[in-house]
Amino acid sequence: MKYIIKSAKTFEEAKKEALSELKLEEHEVEIEVLEEASKGLFGLIGARDAKIKVTEIRNIEKLSKEFLEKVINSMDLKASIDIKREDNNLFVDIQGINPDDKGIIIGKRGNTLDALQYILSLFVNKEEGEYIKVILDVEGYRQKREITLVRLAQRMADKAISSKIQVKLEPMNPYERRIIHSTLQENKDIKTFSEGNDPYRRVVIQAK
Repeated sequence: MKYIIKSAKTFEEAKKEALSELKLEEHEVEIEVLEEASKGLFGLIGARDAKIKVTEIRNIEKLSKEFLEKVINSMDLKASIDIKREDNNLFVDIQGINPDDKGIIIGKRGNTLDALQYILSLFVNKEEGEYIKVILDVEGYRQKREITLVRLAQRMADKAISSKIQVKLEPMNPYERRIIHSTLQENKDIKTFSEGNDPYRRVVIQAK
């Protein structure tokens, strides 16, 4: 973490100089007093400046937003970023992106979005501490995709039951495969399993 050690005649002066140099507000730092100021004898002999250590508090929301903005700018795209933290979950939504550019951020079957989420997760968790799960979305894409996958799972399950033939879905990432398995786990007439290796691993639906 970024920190600075400052000395001045008083604690307040040292704090003011440190905050100015770090370009931060007081609520964004932790302040440790290393030495108390002392006027000494008659204000001359043994006088000692205040010495403090000011450490920037790691603001996950702020740092994540700045990092993702740089990534998006490097892709020559314009968008706004909304970030909300709930316990150890960080919800990040990319908004206001040009409709023609949305596909660039999402990628085929969400591959680019997943890659960005992975990179952001590495950035957020690069320092030791509690693991923070990052969920990156683009204007509700993941929820819409989940609805589509649930409907697909139900439709393909009906097909597997009626045809008595294995139904193999298109390759999906682990997140999307879990949605398929979860949707059909209570269906006693079929079973699901995955086959193949990533990125070509797919869900297979089979009637019992």
